[in-house]
Amino acid sequence: MMKKIIIMMLISMSLSISCNGEVKESGNGKSGTSVQEEKGKGYVSPEGMTIESRYGVPSGYERVQVEAGSFEDFLRKQKLKPYGEKALYFDGREKRSEGIYDSVIDVQIGDRDLHQCADAIMLLRAEYFYQKKEYDKINFNFVSGFNAQYSKWMQGYRINPNGKGSYYKKAAPSNTYKDFRNFMNIVFGYAGTLSMEKEMKPQSLDNMKIGDVFIRGGSPGHAIIIVDMAENEKGEKIFMLAQSYMPAQQTQILINPNDRDMGVWYSLKGTDVLNTPEWRFGVENLKKF
Repeated sequence: MMKKIIIMMLISMSLSISCNGEVKESGNGKSGTSVQEEKGKGYVSPEGMTIESRYGVPSGYERVQVEAGSFEDFLRKQKLKPYGEKALYFDGREKRSEGIYDSVIDVQIGDRDLHQCADAIMLLRAEYFYQKKEYDKINFNFVSGFNAQYSKWMQGYRINPNGKGSYYKKAAPSNTYKDFRNFMNIVFGYAGTLSMEKEMKPQSLDNMKIGDVFIRGGSPGHAIIIVDMAENEKGEKIFMLAQSYMPAQQTQILINPNDRDMGVWYSLKGTDVLNTPEWRFGVENLKKF
């Protein structure tokens, strides 16, 4: 199943990239309830408007310390939509939440099918660097291997994705937020799990941190990002996951389908398989930037 079709021609049909998963939604049926309605509700403060302020940690755990202004800190402080609001697809339809997600990151995704799994992660990382004005760090490889650089886009260069890809001068230098998002739309169209996985390095569970990604590149493929983490006195880690999916949709904070008592927190203690509501990963799929 193809990841998306955009106005431009894709590199080739064989390089289509997808977030189509192994564990799929079951129509309009309800496979579970929200964290607030059932288990794990003790960790939720509905009035909180960030990941950190909305979700407490289970007894015996404390959030891991992160450096102020770091990517980890940026993720933990992501703004959320009001509690109970649904994730929207790019066409305005609502995605059911039951058994899948508990909150939604307040992100604008536009009206094209251009914000799926890997896209959501790339946008979070790019937004972080854009906010810090570290524009030279906003670059992503296309599936073709072409390296798309926002620093070039700012100078007025645009991208011809045909073949191996190339730049051409078209516009006056500019660095508005609209310019940034237009650049990211091109990235969404020609990069994905297949290319992002190749850019990342293996990560061990012992060294796992906020901002690491469980990713399986390909078609189908999928990726989810760790947006928060806590630890107990034994050094045992629990973590929170966020994803977009297909078709393009707002990024969601996932419910733990394996242990409702944990709410939105996950643990890999005693297992090498990560089961999420819409995909299954192995520990070997954990990567870092």
